Amino acid sequence: MSTQVTVHRMVTTTTTSAFLINVGYLKTFPGILKIFQIILGCVAIGIIGHYIPWTRTADFMVPELFFLLIATACLITTTLLLMSCLCSIATASIIPKTLFETLYHIVSSLLYFTSALYLLIYLTERKYHDKDHVAKTAASALGLVNTALYILSSIYSVRTFRRG
Repeated sequence: MSTQVTVHRMVTTTTTSAFLINVGYLKTFPGILKIFQIILGCVAIGIIGHYIPWTRTADFMVPELFFLLIATACLITTTLLLMSCLCSIATASIIPKTLFETLYHIVSSLLYFTSALYLLIYLTERKYHDKDHVAKTAASALGLVNTALYILSSIYSVRTFRRG
């Protein structure tokens, strides 16, 4: 006795527009470093941007503007790196293995160091101190701390790049 069985298959595909955030990246060492770099960069930019005297001639503003330029460029790029790693799991695993992140952290640490040190030397060698001297010195110190964070990121990214 034989019976006949008919099997019908129905294939349904669904697409979702859910936006997933890679929260696990924030728990990693590079993620934590990027968060602290962004926070310190925002504070340093806020301080130096607030206390730049826009009424003086441009010759006296060079150290402040140089520091502001470097801090802003590093803040924007670090924020973009963090956002791209948060929005894509694939990006979080691929970008650290590329040469871009390694070169970026090395160049950022060098530029941050030169701009913060230049501002600090400029502030300590001035013959007169204005009322904003302490705040600008604090911004420069934050720049040096951020330099240390970028050096740590450089070391980590060089190791990750070599592992490939």
